[in-house]
Amino acid sequence: MGRMDGTVAFITGAARGQGRSHAVRLAEEGADIIATDTTAKVGSVPYDLATAEDLAETARLVEATGRRVVTGDADVRDLAALGAVVERGVAELGRLDVVLANAGISSPASTLDMSEQTWQDMIDINLTGVWKTLKASVPHVVAGGRGGSVVITSSLAALYANENTAHYSAAKAGLVQLMKVLAKELAPHRIRVNTVHPTTVATDMILNEATYRLFRPDLENPTRADFEEAARTLNRLPVAALEPADITNAVLYLVSDEGRFVTGTTHVVDAGGAL
Repeated sequence: MGRMDGTVAFITGAARGQGRSHAVRLAEEGADIIATDTTAKVGSVPYDLATAEDLAETARLVEATGRRVVTGDADVRDLAALGAVVERGVAELGRLDVVLANAGISSPASTLDMSEQTWQDMIDINLTGVWKTLKASVPHVVAGGRGGSVVITSSLAALYANENTAHYSAAKAGLVQLMKVLAKELAPHRIRVNTVHPTTVATDMILNEATYRLFRPDLENPTRADFEEAARTLNRLPVAALEPADITNAVLYLVSDEGRFVTGTTHVVDAGGAL
């Protein structure tokens, strides 16, 4: 028996990284999955975004566990597209119990030097996109009448400031109050809402030249090794970056019966980075 037997989870940003890790682990625990990501381009993002092939690989990995999966290409900035994927998934899988609002971007830039588009893309995806994700999906959890769980991926950056991340930190901090309000609103329906706050995680969003430069502005062409040297100084535990599975473990606790009385919390997984 798995901890998520008989449930259905909707996950954004599921094509790779943390989203893929969440999808596969919840499937291993018995959940069917509605997985979405987008092939849309975002000009202000300085690394390659997910592909249709990435999302197909997530689906293959979920199906390899024996669980069902419904996928769809939906940009979190597009409420209608998100709604269509959720509707199709619920129609095919029969219910919705868990929402993981995981999709997000990174685009390091100085507060006063960043372009208006860089700021706007960040807010549209990392903050407004989460609200659209919730608006498209959570009513199905409410309608089920069985309770459920929502986990929003925030960041250590919501709690601990670093240079060149004002737009990212503002968006991720905004998610905390969004979570707290929604937790109060949904408590009568036995739906729990929490944020998870990772430190650096070894995904494509972090393992790229722009992030290496953010961490090592003293070097002209910093490498991953240079990034890891700096990242280790931010965490109190001796690690440069967590693995996606480390965040998935926290998410699984929050969405399973093990966390059945946990709501309105900021669940930090930061290797002591905020100390």
